[in-house]
Formats: sequence, C-alpha cells, structure tokens
Amino acid sequence: MAAISDLNELVASMEPHLNEGVFVFATVGSLAEVDESSIVALMREPEGLSVVMSEADAGRQGIAHEFRSSWITLTVTSALEAVGLTAAFAQALGDVQISCNVIAGRHHDHIFVPTDSTDAALAALRGLQVSAR
Repeated sequence: MAAISDLNELVASMEPHLNEGVFVFATVGSLAEVDESSIVALMREPEGLSVVMSEADAGRQGIAHEFRSSWITLTVTSALEAVGLTAAFAQALGDVQISCNVIAGRHHDHIFVPTDSTDAALAALRGLQVSAR
C-alpha cells in the first residue's frame, strides 16, 4: 500500500488498533542488559538506551521501569513527510486530558497512553477518525 500524506485522508483511515498487554519504558546502559527480543522500541539518548517493552518482560529481566501504558497502533501507512497527523491525534487526546508518548515507525505511528485511559483514548481517536470522513 502506498504511503498517505494528505492529512484528512490519514485521519479518516487511521484505524486505531489496541495491541495486547501492558507496556513500560525503561533505560538501560547497553543492549547486553536486556533480552533484545523483548524490545518493542529503542531510542539512544545521552542518559542511556530508552527501551519500550512489555511490563512482564521488564519484570522477568529485573529491569526498573515506569509509565504503565497501552500501545495503540494507527494502522494507516503514513508518509514520513506527512504533516499534521501527530498534532491531530495529540490534540484529540489532549482535549480529553490523556497524555501520549508517540513513536513513529517506518509504516505506522504508535501511541502509548496510560493504561487507565485506554478506553477513553480509543474513543477519542475513533471520534477524530469519524470527524474526518
């Protein structure tokens, strides 16, 4: 499927998908400290390697973590140069007082929201999607 760059088309077809499980953020000094197969996302920062993984994997590996979250994937294939999608869904979530941490992959945007806000976040995202149709 071709990547979409038109904002209205992106929002109208973003189809939020809830991934199963609880996910957390952690910092490790090196990849040697973590089972690489358990990493959902990785970002190198001056303080260390920020990793996202399931809470269960972090617990099994004894990795200190924070921010219990649900992982929502927007299944639309967004063009990397597309403008406005992140702002649109962040505004929709902000309007209902839900924080989000966003990781953009090559094909999809991934949103991590507090676990106790999962249902409200999905409702806000679906409402945004419907408003663009």
